[in-house]
Amino acid sequence: MGSITLRRDFDAAGLRRLARRSTDTRQVRRLLALAAVYDGASRKDAAAIGGMDRQTLRDWALRFNEGGPDALRNRRGAGRPRLLNEEQMLALSRIVETGPDPAVDGVVRWRCVDLQRVVESRFGVRVSLQSLSRLLNELAFSRMAGRPQHPRQDARIVEAFKKTSPTRSPPT
Repeated sequence: MGSITLRRDFDAAGLRRLARRSTDTRQVRRLLALAAVYDGASRKDAAAIGGMDRQTLRDWALRFNEGGPDALRNRRGAGRPRLLNEEQMLALSRIVETGPDPAVDGVVRWRCVDLQRVVESRFGVRVSLQSLSRLLNELAFSRMAGRPQHPRQDARIVEAFKKTSPTRSPPT
């Protein structure tokens, strides 16, 4: 069985110091496993310290040799691109902030179902309700909604209808 060869510009004590300062728990485990390799531990024992198998330890050692301690962090995957681009996200934000036009949109407040229809008609993108909810969350919109008002509501009539109680007199 071949041993793992590591860079010469680091040592076990240095890796342990880096592990103490790191906030990434995965990187800490990898640093400690490689520190054990510097100390002369077998691949099996060093891998056990890092909670991995011997092949994975070897793969992390190769990444460490290429990029140093920073290479021991998980890389973010490219992932699937967002359904709406930045321009469309800004437009969606403006749509939500301005609210619906009852004459045009047929609703007095936005629901995800209504916004789903608007996104498809304006941007030509079909989104699920869950994805739309995630997009709205990215834009810092919450599910809280103001109480809907009837479009033909008259503020004077509402004020006149409100019950007014006399102020209570202090007890004697």
